[in-house]
Amino acid sequence: MLIVLRGAGAGYEAEHVARLFFPGASLAGEVCPFEDETADLVAAVDHTVAQLVFVRRGGRLFWDMKTVDSAATVKQREYSLCRLLYGLLCARTGIRPPWGMMTGVRPVRIIHDMRAEGADEAAIEARFLETYDCTPERFATARAIADLQRPVLEANRPLDCSVYAGIPFCPTRCSYCSFVSRTVGDKATRALVEPYVDCLCRELAATGAAAKACGLRVRTLYIGGGTPTSLSAAQLRRLMRQMADCFPLDGIEEYTVEAGRPDCTDEEKLRVLKEYGATRISINPQTFSDAVLKNIGRRHTAQDILNCFRTARAVGHDNINMDLIAGLPGDTVEGFCRSLETAIALEPENITVHTLTLKRASNLVVEHRAAAYDDVAAMLEQAARLLPAAGYRPYYLYRQKGTLQNLENIGWSKPGYECLYNIYIMEEVHTILSAGAGGSTKLVTPGVRHGKIERIFNFKYPNEYIDRFDTVLERKEGVKRFYDVCAQNAPQTSGRL
Repeated sequence: MLIVLRGAGAGYEAEHVARLFFPGASLAGEVCPFEDETADLVAAVDHTVAQLVFVRRGGRLFWDMKTVDSAATVKQREYSLCRLLYGLLCARTGIRPPWGMMTGVRPVRIIHDMRAEGADEAAIEARFLETYDCTPERFATARAIADLQRPVLEANRPLDCSVYAGIPFCPTRCSYCSFVSRTVGDKATRALVEPYVDCLCRELAATGAAAKACGLRVRTLYIGGGTPTSLSAAQLRRLMRQMADCFPLDGIEEYTVEAGRPDCTDEEKLRVLKEYGATRISINPQTFSDAVLKNIGRRHTAQDILNCFRTARAVGHDNINMDLIAGLPGDTVEGFCRSLETAIALEPENITVHTLTLKRASNLVVEHRAAAYDDVAAMLEQAARLLPAAGYRPYYLYRQKGTLQNLENIGWSKPGYECLYNIYIMEEVHTILSAGAGGSTKLVTPGVRHGKIERIFNFKYPNEYIDRFDTVLERKEGVKRFYDVCAQNAPQTSGRL
């Protein structure tokens, strides 16, 4: 299937509306086989006074057309064309995406923004149900999350920030993963780990100095990956000691460490996490099916996950997240439901339900092992049924390109255990200072809703991060430059978010 776009209103949004229905479609270039009646196409054409959309599949052609005001803005033309295309594709494929024609990754932010602009609840509902054609169930979820997040966002102050440290190493690579991570099983990668930790600790020191110089108040810390517990206990202890030295823990609201893999997370490492201040950890099964674990390239069993969780409880961890993924290869609705029930029975404080996302760099896509996964929507329906009944509430939500059936990822938590870092990073309300390979510092203008956001990128791969570390430190100076400019514009950037 080819996507053909022509005209001012036929751009990014029209392309992604087409991909709601044909996720594997390719974007055609200037030369397009219109005349080839065997070519499958979906097209959106924006002429001066008319818009035309059509789809050709298996030699059959379906089309629709409407006139458009030549004085309409580009944005108005874009919406008009997308709506026309969406209507045709819904009618001819029999598919109605649960989020309608919405292509953005942050549905909840629309509610926050409209409320901040003074819109009433009826107008917000109309935006979702009528403008975007979302289902009432998806809108209700988004609104419930916005309601829960509101006091968290209102408590945010202009100079608040969070700090992320990345560990790009794992014991094995999962088949669905496209993150920049190296497996620690090979000799070359093992040789990188110690110098990587050296550099990361130095970067954290520079990050702490920059935060102090800019008057930033660090609210949450997050060590993610990869798999942070793929480090040795000594390396993990050293890293966490450095975090505590650079960012005094007495002012921290939340400190998360991903201990996701039971095949590298033992009792000693769990004790290190507790000793050095982690207030929240993740132990991520993804599934409790041994067969599905094997399918995705994991070398541990479901029993290993259960043992790891119980050890974490035994050493004192009282805020644990568990991730599950809907749509893994070989899984079924019944199997996913059993995994969900197993997780619920453990009573973790958070359960995050992801929909499998087909990333181009993942083995699932490279090896063409991904199927249509028609059952994934039913899996999420089971989550929406079982988790509230067990006392969990949805507290953050995001969507990704390539997610099966254009569905979503939702974090569920018991009341009072919402992950603040997840809310802060998803709603972009304050700066995230990022350290480590592949890190992306996101600088948010203080006190201005949707003000300027500036990014500072680290080198992507661990060896490049180590070899060019002087440049990493030079780029860190951009944090102070950003806030110096903000201070110069203080009359325009004062006040609360």
